[in-house]
Amino acid sequence: MASSLSLSITLSPPPSLHKSIFSSSSSHFNPPPSFPSRFHISHNPLNLQNPLLLPPIRSIPQQIRATPVTKDLWENSILNSETPVLVEFYASWCGPCRMVHRIIDEIATEYAGKLQCFILNTETDMEIAEDYEIKAVPVVLLFKKGKKCDTVIGTMPKEFYVAAIERVLST
Repeated sequence: MASSLSLSITLSPPPSLHKSIFSSSSSHFNPPPSFPSRFHISHNPLNLQNPLLLPPIRSIPQQIRATPVTKDLWENSILNSETPVLVEFYASWCGPCRMVHRIIDEIATEYAGKLQCFILNTETDMEIAEDYEIKAVPVVLLFKKGKKCDTVIGTMPKEFYVAAIERVLST
């Protein structure tokens, strides 16, 4: 013999709560009474008026990127520069060159004021690449007072570029 049991539960607020919330005798909404709870939740909103409670705002260093250089700008930007210069020779199709770009951009930010960083596209400025016997990319050349001082060939860890830069800056 099969038997079935059905249970229906209707939830409604207790009459005292119903009266306190929906009382027509008052013209405003009455908050519900507090219920006992095992957990105590406190809400302390942040006082934005007190500057001592605000976290300190740190200035974010301005990201400096390597500047593209062309044959027309080469002499003024590289050879006549008073500041030491780093030039990355790259090609648009070169995947490793993109990795070196990121490193050179970091270096441009870290050495701002001490070193100027440039990038030269060997596809559009082959003449400059040929003048410096660039056979493959990426290649980074370092110049000081218009003279080539150091070369880093290929994709290397940042430390290699930094070591070459430090050698040039110290001479």
